[in-house]
Amino acid sequence: MCGIIGLVSQNYFKSNDVIKMLKRLEYRGYDSFGIVTNSGLFEKKVGEVTSVTDNKCTQAIAHTRWATTGEVTKENAHPHSSCDGRIFIVHNGIINNYVELKEGLVAKGHIFRSETDSEVIAHFFEEELKTKPMPGAVERFFRVASGEFAVIIMIKGDSKLYAMKRGSPLSLGMLEDGNVISSDIYAFSGKTDKAVFFHEDEFAVVNEKGYEFYRFDGTSLEPVKKEITEVKWSSNEEGKKYDHYMIKEIYEQPEALERLYHSLKNGQKESAEKLKALMKSSKRIVFVASGTSYHATLLGVYFLNKSGVEAHTIIASEFRNFYLVDKDTLIIAVSQSGETMDVIEALHGMKARGAKIASLVNVPYSTIQRMSNVSVNIEAGQEICVAATKSFVNQVACLHYIASMFNGAEIADLPGDVRKVLSQENNIRDLAKSLVKSRDIYIIGRGFLYPVAREIALKLKEISYIHAEGMMGGELKHGTLALIEKGTPVIALINGRSEIVSNVMEVKARGGRIIAISNSGMAGELIRIDSDDEVSFSTAATVAGQLLTYYIAKEKNLPIDKPRNLSKTITVK
Repeated sequence: MCGIIGLVSQNYFKSNDVIKMLKRLEYRGYDSFGIVTNSGLFEKKVGEVTSVTDNKCTQAIAHTRWATTGEVTKENAHPHSSCDGRIFIVHNGIINNYVELKEGLVAKGHIFRSETDSEVIAHFFEEELKTKPMPGAVERFFRVASGEFAVIIMIKGDSKLYAMKRGSPLSLGMLEDGNVISSDIYAFSGKTDKAVFFHEDEFAVVNEKGYEFYRFDGTSLEPVKKEITEVKWSSNEEGKKYDHYMIKEIYEQPEALERLYHSLKNGQKESAEKLKALMKSSKRIVFVASGTSYHATLLGVYFLNKSGVEAHTIIASEFRNFYLVDKDTLIIAVSQSGETMDVIEALHGMKARGAKIASLVNVPYSTIQRMSNVSVNIEAGQEICVAATKSFVNQVACLHYIASMFNGAEIADLPGDVRKVLSQENNIRDLAKSLVKSRDIYIIGRGFLYPVAREIALKLKEISYIHAEGMMGGELKHGTLALIEKGTPVIALINGRSEIVSNVMEVKARGGRIIAISNSGMAGELIRIDSDDEVSFSTAATVAGQLLTYYIAKEKNLPIDKPRNLSKTITVK
């Protein structure tokens, strides 16, 4: 979840050139950040990524942190250094056995300055390099370290950077006058279209003129040849016209949907057809996803089952506990980043059981995409706000499109439906102001609107810091009704189902406050959706929930794009 950068160049560059690249990775972590250069700058700060002291250098590593082990302090910020101040490291991931490693290093006289698991790496290499060359030290680290890591090492007086990967993502970009190592390709977008991606247990030696890659085979490092990928960039960073990235990305949804549909009918048509063929040839189809992407798969399963295609979905972190996989299984991974660790862990070893893997991702060349037999890009464009908005809507649209390939259903005008909801922004803003002091909000839906209720509740929790629960309307009376009292807000998703109206009456009878997102003209507080179509209604209702969440959070003056304790890309288990 942290972002790491390593840059080495034939020519001098400015320290803040690296910081600008690091800023592009801030969605991965924004608790603290730091940089070290080969010209003497070593600076760490708590808070979001900002400019540092001007310094010209030819080599630097930098880090933006999402705290796991150790509180948010300057001491716990990266880079970390060895006792002798020669070795500096930045790390993304978690070293599971760091306590054991640390105890052994302390016994040898090493002094630690932070509470992090990451600092162990700097001291480990200081100790190992006393008696071994770097390859030998790396081999030992691969043998003894448990967990996930993407690490870049810089050593004083050494013109090379050293990088290794297990679990956490890492990529190398080739510049005209040097090389850059990064957690993901967005850090060097616009600077190069040539990239090399690290695979599991790979180690690289990188300097200003080239690189060498090695793979740890369990006993030693063996040289490997790497394929250079030509990256196709699509960016929507045309300037920030809004107060926050969240509202900007909400308003980008109609264009994102249009881009997706055009892609599925043209450039990605072959991939979509290949996915359909895999689904038809599989006896068992199971989706695996986390968070917002999981809610999208709940809708996808609904659309597929209505099209006569049996499918299931499992939360990624529990996948291995609840699902049977064999040669007749197709696993479809859904992830915005393509780097979600719980999803990657669920996929590991599945091909060895004979299963096929497909994926829907938003980030090209990501780990999950590279693990897949076939992959479809949801074409949402880069999403900077931690809260998923356009990526959710495009995931749902993509899943519905795939379902329509089986039943020939017409594709609704989702871009137009979203624009209609956006035209109600003022009404939704006024409604949000009345909910600012709410302690709890409940969202109820039935059938295809149950996943939407879950998704709206998630947005309210992560961005507005309000306890929210999204649930099936029929389950209201099985416990939750005891929490409804006078004035308790309940958002009801109503699309002509008489059962949900009965649930609304149950809430009203206990003094609850009903806010309807509905296509009917029922009395009371209403956000109107002008559609009976299921995918249109579910998409439009979700966007209404996004706007409501945004304006509640804005009224509360909360850090909307960077909510506390959360990160965009979850690369730890």
